Amino acid sequence: MKFLDVAKVYIRSGSGGNGCIAFRREKFIEYGGPYGGDGGRGGDVWAEAVENLNTLIDYRYQQHVYAKNGQGGMGKVMTGANGADAVLKVPVGTEIYEEDGETLIADLARPGERVLLAKGGNGGFGNAHFKSATNQAPRHANPGQPAEERTIILKLKLIADAGLVGLPNAGKSTFLSRVSAARPKIADYPFTTLVPQLGVVKIDTSDFVLADLPGLIEGAHEGAGLGDRFLGHAERCGVVLHLIDGTQKEIVRAWRTIRGELEAYGHRLAEKPEILALNKIDAIDKPALARKKAALEKASGAKVFLASGVSGEGVDDVLRALARQIAKSRAAAKGHDDEQEAWTP
Repeated sequence: MKFLDVAKVYIRSGSGGNGCIAFRREKFIEYGGPYGGDGGRGGDVWAEAVENLNTLIDYRYQQHVYAKNGQGGMGKVMTGANGADAVLKVPVGTEIYEEDGETLIADLARPGERVLLAKGGNGGFGNAHFKSATNQAPRHANPGQPAEERTIILKLKLIADAGLVGLPNAGKSTFLSRVSAARPKIADYPFTTLVPQLGVVKIDTSDFVLADLPGLIEGAHEGAGLGDRFLGHAERCGVVLHLIDGTQKEIVRAWRTIRGELEAYGHRLAEKPEILALNKIDAIDKPALARKKAALEKASGAKVFLASGVSGEGVDDVLRALARQIAKSRAAAKGHDDEQEAWTP
């Protein structure tokens, strides 16, 4: 299935049905009176987050979504049928924006969450609604209310506990395939990964979701390479795993390049906890590895893990560090949710 994380959709709710003008004319009923029913209500347009989707590809081929119109009222005071609702089923983690792409309407971050995007029009009153002692034969009815229409932008931000970032050919896809059942494309040329890949990681008694993002290069925030459009998938992560190719010469420069792109992207991504790991240590002799590790720790001021996605050496240590940080992030998020639920006006 092709991965698509941005879609533009035109939606329209249903119009309300018109009220009916009718009079009762039956044998042996001398004064029949008004007999017109009300119009039915137009359908609404909803968006709902579902668990069995992980892409917005459906809305590349269905860019117009319409709810049904309400049926008009009929004689014998019969109310028209209500129009059926239209439901946009989207993956969990989808954000819905106005047409400008900046005004947020809703963030569907949990399965089953729903949001009303366009309300259907009410049905018009038939002439039976207006009868009274002083107006016993009303000859007017209301039209149904018009539909609402708008254009919305859907943006998918994958739900993952940890995001895997780094320069192209840092070994991110190999690392993901080592620690999970995911099978991303692996090759010896840059930009092998063109779309984000997800994998479920299990270590000891913990399990979490790891997202492998396409490689960044210097100037990605200005559109170089694949740009930084996929960094949005790391915004929901509790921790960033920064993987650095240990076989390259300029280790510190590689780290600073990625940090610079994260800061240029914004959205507080650079403030997230970062786990640093030197990858491909199976191809480096021990003296050179010690020098590179010391230089990177001095520049970053953080602990640097050593790992090899090919041999598996040091991988468990990295995963345990990720699991500890993710547990802290989950606890903090749960505490924040509890505070919101306990608040009362």
